[in-house]
Amino acid sequence: MAEPTLPLPAGCAEWDPEMVEWMLLSPAERWEISQHMWATFLALGGTFAPEPDPQSPCFDADEWRALSPDGRPGLRVIRRSGV
Repeated sequence: MAEPTLPLPAGCAEWDPEMVEWMLLSPAERWEISQHMWATFLALGGTFAPEPDPQSPCFDADEWRALSPDGRPGLRVIRRSGV
């Protein structure tokens, strides 16, 4: 990346260079990059489903089931080969 052209806030000399680069982007550039990051998150198995809040008065422990770690149904795969 080119040298910063905007004045950086005081105290940012100890910031990580990647953070400085992010802060120097325009809001539109940050938005575009974050859209790519969301796509990667979802491609890696992330989900938009919120984590349950057991302290909420609406939380029903009998209704809630944890997702499997790999995001797939909890069915066991049966191998048909004789291996």
